[in-house]
Amino acid sequence: MASNIEWELYRAFLGVLREGSLSGAARALGVAQPTVGRHVAALEQALGLVLFTRSQTGLLPTEAAFALRTHAEGMENTAAALERTASGLRDGAAGVAGTVRISVSEVVGVEVMPVIVADLGRRHPALKVELVLSNRVQDLLQREADIAVRMTAPRQEQLVARRVGAIELGLHATPDYLHRRGTPATLDDLGAHALIGYDRPTPFVRQAAKALPGFTRDRFVLRTDSDVAQLALIRAGAGIGVCQVPLAARPPALVRVLPDSFTFRLDTWVTMHEDLRASPRCRVAFDALVAGLEDYIGVVRSAP
Repeated sequence: MASNIEWELYRAFLGVLREGSLSGAARALGVAQPTVGRHVAALEQALGLVLFTRSQTGLLPTEAAFALRTHAEGMENTAAALERTASGLRDGAAGVAGTVRISVSEVVGVEVMPVIVADLGRRHPALKVELVLSNRVQDLLQREADIAVRMTAPRQEQLVARRVGAIELGLHATPDYLHRRGTPATLDDLGAHALIGYDRPTPFVRQAAKALPGFTRDRFVLRTDSDVAQLALIRAGAGIGVCQVPLAARPPALVRVLPDSFTFRLDTWVTMHEDLRASPRCRVAFDALVAGLEDYIGVVRSAP
């Protein structure tokens, strides 16, 4: 097996793995289809492995391809992190510059981050922000992101972390919906309402469900695993669902129902790899996230 394999070969491999065909990978990578085919063939020859088999629907990954995927994605993350670091070093002479990659949950990314990022851009116009919206916890150690907003305390010692507070969740609906359907006075009354919730349970959903026994999938009239879609359904007056309390207070305000019967708090942390502590681009973004999220949650800061 060759010991010096170019990154471009792995890049083509990941492209085919994700797109399922040479043509799809070529479009995604912005190169010619024959180039992708040559790169995949060269990688197979260098590794001494068959990575794809042809079928009527495209190229099917072999077990070897699935086994290599995590390692290839690690290389991809490292290459991207290298480029972000280099851009900061290259452009940093003029102040805070370069690219910072931030991972946040869907709802926080859509509803909270735009104001934070806009303010960050006004103060540091040479800074570029890559915003990753995902409810999956991005691996900071593998450099999938520079900074992440997490709803659980990080356990890795190599991470710098700052707890910004707890975001409270509650059941909410629009005034119009409650006018039409009535306001539930007890948990049992929820059975007469259109409940909005998840389709497939996740570890977080299972944990949150403990705070409201009986709030299970079969009770939901409207089901979606997208937190953003759930919020949109609540705002549209489709039913009662779980919403972040600070978000519900924004106009047009939602009405909280059964606050004494259901409440859940998301412990919120801003984290980054300790190696980035001295990076100006990451430091200003980290501080901006902490301040912006504290404002959103309503944290009262003590006087210096």
